[in-house]
Amino acid sequence: MKPIIKATKKFLTPKVCSIDSRHWGNFFNAEHLMLYFIVRQLHREFLRAGSTVMQAFTFYASDDKLANRGNEASQKLTCAAINEAACELAREVADEGDALVAGGISQTPTYLSGGSKEEVQAQYKQQLDQFVKCGVDFLICEYFEHIEELEWAIEESLKTGMAVCANMCIGPEGDLHNVSVGECGVRMARAGAHVVGLNCHFDPMTTLDAMQLMKDALDEANLKVHLMCQPLAFNTPDVSKQGFIDLPEFPFGLEPRILTRWDMHAYARRAYDMGVRYIGGCCGFEPYHIRAVSEELSKEIGKLPEGSKKHDPWGTGLKMHTKPWVRARASRNYWEVLQPASGRPFAPSLSKPDAWGVTKGSEMLKQQTARTKDEDISKLQEYRHTHSGKCPTRHGIAAAS
Repeated sequence: MKPIIKATKKFLTPKVCSIDSRHWGNFFNAEHLMLYFIVRQLHREFLRAGSTVMQAFTFYASDDKLANRGNEASQKLTCAAINEAACELAREVADEGDALVAGGISQTPTYLSGGSKEEVQAQYKQQLDQFVKCGVDFLICEYFEHIEELEWAIEESLKTGMAVCANMCIGPEGDLHNVSVGECGVRMARAGAHVVGLNCHFDPMTTLDAMQLMKDALDEANLKVHLMCQPLAFNTPDVSKQGFIDLPEFPFGLEPRILTRWDMHAYARRAYDMGVRYIGGCCGFEPYHIRAVSEELSKEIGKLPEGSKKHDPWGTGLKMHTKPWVRARASRNYWEVLQPASGRPFAPSLSKPDAWGVTKGSEMLKQQTARTKDEDISKLQEYRHTHSGKCPTRHGIAAAS
């Protein structure tokens, strides 16, 4: 089976256009026509880089999220309109190449606030109805921290009759209610997902460590499903159980952690050799990262991406450079072993995660439609001062404050 390559655009979009970054997942703003063209162009850049799936820009676009903590998108634009517009945009670009269109649903504020199964599934259904109406090719349930909610999402998604991919945003330690990553994989498969895997929260190699645990559990249970993997494009050796959202740099100071294109070559090869066939990326992935994945797997795919026509792999274009010491770098042997410096002499190499340990079932995590007040932020800052950093990092590394 040829690998499927795909990336999301959650963190890339605010870099290239004027977007209200308070409303994660609600990037389609009908009041700004320019945003339509920018998001469409992002789809095109990933298509040229080798993506074979255009995922509709519907991350966190359930009605409860669009009305959460002062977000007015649910009222002004509506869940239906946002999801429909995202599907049409993805289809327009997919039809320009040989790509599929996926509709995606994610965990909901309703679940985190203790809502019932029926209430949570009603949120999914609003999005799924639009995906059916727009004729997407398959569905992705992604970014779930609790296997219970993901099982509910898979169940509701299967009612559409479409193929369902399922991802959890967990690492080797399992979900936030201490269900192991292996058991999560088994439960996804038994719930009926056709493809199972992990996305977001951890870097590629950490995610692949967790994928191996999941694969081993699936093999032991004799469950045959396809595997997918969509990690971050950030290095996260110092994270705790909840991944990069616990890092003090999240979300606006993560750039020093960005992975190189050479890191992506290594990720793609290890994922493919492990048996993963849906190989993609989540937050932080840019088109050149996906191009690197496509180039690494070009023999398996059977072709190079369109974006490689003016790009010589492994730096071989440097053979034309005027400086001899730069020409000496024109080889895979040079770039494959490079350990790039950050250029930040006063910055620590590692951070101390906040590690509050707050998850579904905690009063603090209950969501609301009212906008967060300044006094609420003050209380949270005080809590952070007294509780952050009390959990060790995932590898037990002594991280700087």
